[in-house]
Amino acid sequence: MKIHPIEIYQAKKRIAQYVTRTPLVRSHALSNQFEAEIWCKLETMQPTGAFKLRGATNAILQLNEKQRKLGVVAVSTGNHGRGVAYAAREQNIRAVICLSSLV
Repeated sequence: MKIHPIEIYQAKKRIAQYVTRTPLVRSHALSNQFEAEIWCKLETMQPTGAFKLRGATNAILQLNEKQRKLGVVAVSTGNHGRGVAYAAREQNIRAVICLSSLV
């Protein structure tokens, strides 16, 4: 699936007020170890602690009115589920997050 750069810009604009703009920080240790400029994007500063909030928010914001009323379902045992749950709550949309069970 090809994504046109304009779609990335539109998503960035769409989610801007709902996600935290996180900084890039140079990692001196990694830069020295690999003899290259290594920068880390601090997505742990998102309310959910992970970058998955960006994609989840973008998806939730693109739901039409009928879809919003039906709610959303996600299958995830981690960051994606947290992102979907958070984004849905922020938009007052019902979300069901299905987790696997360890038996």
